[in-house]
Amino acid sequence: MTTNDTAGSPAPEVLRYAAFTTDPAGGNPAGVVLDAAGLDDTAMLTIAARLGYSETAFLTARDPGAAEPVYDVRYFAPKAEVPFCGHATVAAAVALAERDGTRAGAGGYLFATPAGEVPVAVDTGEGAPRATLTSVVPHVEAAGADDVAEALAALGWSAAELDAALPPRIAFAGARHLVIAAATRDRLARLDYDFPRLEALMRRLGLTTVQLVRRASADVFHVRDPFPVGGVVEDPATGAAAAAFGAYARELGLVPASAVLTLHQGEDMGRPGVLTVTLREGDERVRVSGTAVRIPA
Repeated sequence: MTTNDTAGSPAPEVLRYAAFTTDPAGGNPAGVVLDAAGLDDTAMLTIAARLGYSETAFLTARDPGAAEPVYDVRYFAPKAEVPFCGHATVAAAVALAERDGTRAGAGGYLFATPAGEVPVAVDTGEGAPRATLTSVVPHVEAAGADDVAEALAALGWSAAELDAALPPRIAFAGARHLVIAAATRDRLARLDYDFPRLEALMRRLGLTTVQLVRRASADVFHVRDPFPVGGVVEDPATGAAAAAFGAYARELGLVPASAVLTLHQGEDMGRPGVLTVTLREGDERVRVSGTAVRIPA
């Protein structure tokens, strides 16, 4: 155990997991601190910045002996705190299930996040552990024409390169994301944007990422997520954006009321991951599922 530079007290163990993959070199790496009691904002941000992953989850147990243990969870990117992070939620839940051991099967946890309460079920049966988070109640809103034009300018995209069947919207399922759909897979694959310009727009609109989408089939999508507000050029696999996209797809009638969507992300970064988005008729919330694996020290 190392020592906290500022407080002079032992620093908590920082676990490393890759989410939405079974390969430690794939998916989205996340830091996980299972016991963050006593850490202040500065300490958490320092740990996240040193680790350098898009997010690190910090957990503090309320009642770990309960039938469904409750944890207060906060998420920090290298530059700032974010209200919710899907891949770090999946990683943290799998880390808890592996630590607890006896919670094999469909064990569950309740994460009390800044965005609201997020139940997470973990299946540690066959194969790699798989976590399913249930989002807070989502919503979708219009994206201003000037804001979309500014986003396209920052991305270096033209309006002619968009898919008219998937119009830009701002979607929320714990964090705000601007959804923009490319007309071709080639357009999505070529990502070279103006970092400061896009960051400024995102801060003004309160966005966590811009979710860039290409529809491959009725229920399969390729996605990418620029994340300059977190100090990261691109997020390799984004569970919060996947939940927001599920709400977007349902709101626009792109998919049935009950549907299972497959999102492929990270391929263009060399860190492929797969996110499963489940919509249930009569339930506004969105479920996002994926595996997670420990990254060797």
